[in-house]
This record gives sequence, structure tokens and C-alpha cells, in this order.
Amino acid sequence: MLLGLAYLGVTNAFAVRLLPMSNRDKDVEILALRHQIAVLERDLGKEIPPAASGSSTIHKS
Repeated sequence: MLLGLAYLGVTNAFAVRLLPMSNRDKDVEILALRHQIAVLERDLGKEIPPAASGSSTIHKS
């Protein structure tokens, strides 16, 4: 139930909020979401390698 709700929230955020944003705004939003995930993983006591969690560096263009 909770996972499904989280999935709907993330897909809604990408569909509604990220499409009309500039690239810089998108990068800031993605960084904020990654931070939230890192905090939640820390609170749960999970150690997930960076490659497995899907994190990568954002390159300036």
C-alpha cells in the first residue's frame, strides 16, 4: 500500500511538476528527492550502493 502510494506520488511529480520546469529547476528537484531517499534509507538502516540506488552525477550543460 505504502509503496504504491509512493510510486503514484513520484510519477505525479514527474508528470505534473517536472515537465514545465527549466533544466536547472529539474536538477534541483532531483537533488532534493535524492536527499529525501538518502535520509529515509539512513532512518531504515539500509546500506544501498550508489550504483544500485540509481544515483549518478548531474553534468552541467
